[in-house]
Amino acid sequence: MLTTPTLTALATALTIGLPRPLPAASPPDSIGRAAFHDGMRQLWEDHIVWTRLFIVSATHDLPDAPATTERLLRNQTDIGNAIAPFYGDAAGAALTALLRGHILTAARLVAAAKAGDTTATSRASAGWYANADSIAAFLSAANPDRWPLAAMRAGMRMHLDLTLQEAVARLHGDYAADVAAYDAVHRHILQLADLLSDGIIGQFPRRFN
Repeated sequence: MLTTPTLTALATALTIGLPRPLPAASPPDSIGRAAFHDGMRQLWEDHIVWTRLFIVSATHDLPDAPATTERLLRNQTDIGNAIAPFYGDAAGAALTALLRGHILTAARLVAAAKAGDTTATSRASAGWYANADSIAAFLSAANPDRWPLAAMRAGMRMHLDLTLQEAVARLHGDYAADVAAYDAVHRHILQLADLLSDGIIGQFPRRFN
């Protein structure tokens, strides 16, 4: 059974404060634009792939659920690490904590829906969307010119809407809808990944070649 997220760790991360850009000259290594773009896509494709595998495992009580969950949570660390060179280690850790909250609240939501507990489902859903708004605010504060708050909130909420469609279809055994929802999740996450990589490249142009 999945454990509840460490709320203390998440609260501590949130008190670190919103990310602030590091000086453009640090670190000095130049990064290839195409490689950075592709790397960001890979991170977010991993995010949706392992989320999908978690949904399948949790829905059908498969024995790979613990290993799948561990891999999914590691992806959140990878995403946090990807922004750390630009916004600092504390910001990277804070984003990781927010993304872990995103995953672990989704796990509670799936478990509650599977059990037919409407009260717990509503509570988890509200927490999930509130967490998405926090992620959007965190990112927008880091790069407000290229990641406006309204756009980031819309993007994060769309990610949740589509993922929820995927999970509900799987829980109901509507596998055609499940597959269609995952395709929509995949298309959308590539757009979000590109928004993030383009935003960082635009904010730190001297860091890229």
